[in-house]
Amino acid sequence: MAVYTEVTDEALRAFLAEYGIGDLLAYRGIAEGVENSNYALKTTQGDYILTLYEKRVDPAELPWFLGLMRHLAAGGISCPEPVPGRDGAALRQLAGRPAAICTFLPGFWPRRVRPSHCAPLGDALAGLHAAGMGFPATRKNGLGADSWAPLLDRCRADGEPALIGELDAALAAILAEWPTPGALPIGHIHADLFPDNVFFLEDAGRRPRISGLIDFYFACTDMLAYDIAIVLNAWCFESDYQFNVTKARAILSAYGARRPLTPAEWAALPVLCRGAAMRFLLTRLYDWVNTPPGAMVTRKDPLEYLHRLRFFAHARDAAAIGG
Repeated sequence: MAVYTEVTDEALRAFLAEYGIGDLLAYRGIAEGVENSNYALKTTQGDYILTLYEKRVDPAELPWFLGLMRHLAAGGISCPEPVPGRDGAALRQLAGRPAAICTFLPGFWPRRVRPSHCAPLGDALAGLHAAGMGFPATRKNGLGADSWAPLLDRCRADGEPALIGELDAALAAILAEWPTPGALPIGHIHADLFPDNVFFLEDAGRRPRISGLIDFYFACTDMLAYDIAIVLNAWCFESDYQFNVTKARAILSAYGARRPLTPAEWAALPVLCRGAAMRFLLTRLYDWVNTPPGAMVTRKDPLEYLHRLRFFAHARDAAAIGG
């Protein structure tokens, strides 16, 4: 459950008066997610999503996120498109927070990932990378490899000594092998494409197709193959922590049909997967040890990613992870 910034009926109606999207019929808070406050809106002209950006999002970066989403939508990617107000501006203020309205995407995210979800995912990820190439502005990855050691240091005092020792050794090994700047193709990446950020619809034969990619607020400019590594971490492990190579092959094959990986990307994929596991392990560990008691946020178990990190530590080439 997320912590919401409350919005009154009066404030929301006044806010919507600045748009040309009809009159408010209903709205409700969306409980999933912990970064921002989201509301589903129904107006006389359709359905929309209202986002209030909380303190973890730098307001100065919001024009970049909204601009990327607008660019991707124009390039044929099914993602939320910022809705401009009557004055042409998409970013405004509501309840003391920066706020924006985006188009609504139908569909549901998969609570249980099936292999049939994975080929559409790989194709969509390659499409996102291709469409992003024309967006000229860049954004540094604030949770890139150079942030991991400081993040681990901030967990050191409250973390289990054995776990911290294991992470120290694993991080040193990852950083020693990490690709140098410019060694791999660079572009705009989603950087958080977990199952709950991908919507699907199914045909009569239960064949899933992607209806939307959402939540671009970790998007940045980084190695394209690192985005693939994040997806392999997020989509290819079962509840018993076993790696599903069939799912990985489906993702990699569909991605490669649209954008073939370079030999250097294939060679780097195992360490990129270890790095992706480390990134999510550390952010979850930080939240685990720093979330105050009683906070209305469901903490995610960092040990889930420790299992992933250990698996990829033994995957010394791309063939071991579906390549």
